[in-house]
Amino acid sequence: MSAIRVKEKASSIDELVLDLSSMGKASAAAGQCVIEVHGAGVNPSDVKAALGAMPHAVWPRTPGRDYAGVVIDGPATLLGKEVWGSGGELGIRRDGTHAKYLVVDAASVREKPRAISMLEASAVGVPFITAYEGFRRAGMPRPGEVVLVCGANGKVGQAAIQLATRAGARVFGVERSGVFKGHASSTVDVINPGTQPEIAAYVRAQTGGHGADIVYNTVGSPYFEQANQALALRGRQIFISTIDRAVPFNIFTFYRGQHTYVGIDTLDMDSRAGAEILDELAPGFEDSSLRPFPVHEDHVFPLSEALQAYREVLTGATERVVVRP
Repeated sequence: MSAIRVKEKASSIDELVLDLSSMGKASAAAGQCVIEVHGAGVNPSDVKAALGAMPHAVWPRTPGRDYAGVVIDGPATLLGKEVWGSGGELGIRRDGTHAKYLVVDAASVREKPRAISMLEASAVGVPFITAYEGFRRAGMPRPGEVVLVCGANGKVGQAAIQLATRAGARVFGVERSGVFKGHASSTVDVINPGTQPEIAAYVRAQTGGHGADIVYNTVGSPYFEQANQALALRGRQIFISTIDRAVPFNIFTFYRGQHTYVGIDTLDMDSRAGAEILDELAPGFEDSSLRPFPVHEDHVFPLSEALQAYREVLTGATERVVVRP
């Protein structure tokens, strides 16, 4: 089998060495599946892990958390099935998906929705699982609730907007381009912080003073204070990332507003946890109320060009990047 192998940490993408290794063909032990990988999304966490940013990473290893492929060994009920998956342990604590074959627990394997392609399915994982887990922990959006998404065109931001508009929420998106580029089930009110720096004031003005019941803050510190000011009574703010680790925090405003903060780190969610969320998402992809990210051919790379794929992601690719073994 062919697989990307990262043998040691690198201080920069220019120093990162990715070996394309030939290894013996994998076989399934009891309770396992061998999946022939047809596509594997490349996430920022995959690249950061390869560079040594994850302290719990095992070396050497094969990166990659997301996949779609065909089961070629394992339980008879799964043989030949087109499947998809994602796990926080993959590519970090154990070998991951940027390989021709992947060995995973059969309990974490799910058939992919028939309505989407292999490449599309391979790019769903981390962004949609992160978005869903944030809402699950904070309370799923309800019809008529107000949701503010900071970083609307990021992949988690786009997934969060899909989920919120599908649920019937009224959605505002903070996006510097001034244009939301993803799919939504209803209109997204886009706020350009360059021309509308008072995000909280705008949201309150448009909601009759109510504010946002949920803020999905995919950026962290740059929007922390504006997000707090935008929160409605008993509002919830979800965090998945940040630039600055320390921010000013007004405890009085926090408890008087009866606010809730929810932190999400999907690296601690293994493939079985990811499979449970994919079970919840799959019907939406089947009936097209949820849409996969477009995967353009110029953003699909063979394993031999994985370093270029990683570079694209690290430098802020706006489209989904996939490796195709």
